[in-house]
Amino acid sequence: MGIMHFDLHIHSAYSRDCRSPIDSILKHAVDIGLDGIAICDHDTVKGGTVGEERAKELGLPLIMIPGVEITTIRGHLIALGIREEISPKKTVPETIARIRELGGVVVVPHPFKRLSHGIGDFADLDVDAVEIFNSRFITGEANRKAERMAREMEIPAVAGSDAHIVPMIGYAVTEISAERNLPAVLDAIRDGKTRVYGTRTPIKIFASQMARGCLRRAKEIVGIEVK
Repeated sequence: MGIMHFDLHIHSAYSRDCRSPIDSILKHAVDIGLDGIAICDHDTVKGGTVGEERAKELGLPLIMIPGVEITTIRGHLIALGIREEISPKKTVPETIARIRELGGVVVVPHPFKRLSHGIGDFADLDVDAVEIFNSRFITGEANRKAERMAREMEIPAVAGSDAHIVPMIGYAVTEISAERNLPAVLDAIRDGKTRVYGTRTPIKIFASQMARGCLRRAKEIVGIEVK
């Protein structure tokens, strides 16, 4: 058993609001010293499954966790360790049940970030972990609120950069104590064998990502194809 470092919330070009190539994500993660990552695209497992395949093909020393960030009628949930699609726009209990049927880990991402479709108060939910540190923030109060509630409820804590461009990867890290394989890592998250640390995404990088997002939305409004 060893200590490994993961960024558990990354988006790729398979998300509508992201253009990051899978290979670039994987190579950057290795370059900055991560042991593993989770690609969790919006309402599709495609990025995670392709990432898993490419990591093997490239022979990278990286544990690639396939995942998805699912839109429920209440807000977003993350499923880690699944390779099958889950229908969006269902209730939270329905979505959690489906994630569990597929053997996945249920994570509440950025619960108190309203602009990111946070789910809000999660005291009534049966989840495996809560993202208490999301590195895309200005004041950090949403993170602190998530951490307080997770600790009060004794729910395991994780962190994720919520990266929508490659340079954002790795500013939020989940330290995991487990054997170096995917099933062991998922079990360790469920068991709370985690420690969270990180820093705020630098404003320059955050601003770059926001500018790209605004340009993409503007092009969509006027009917220009976004590449």
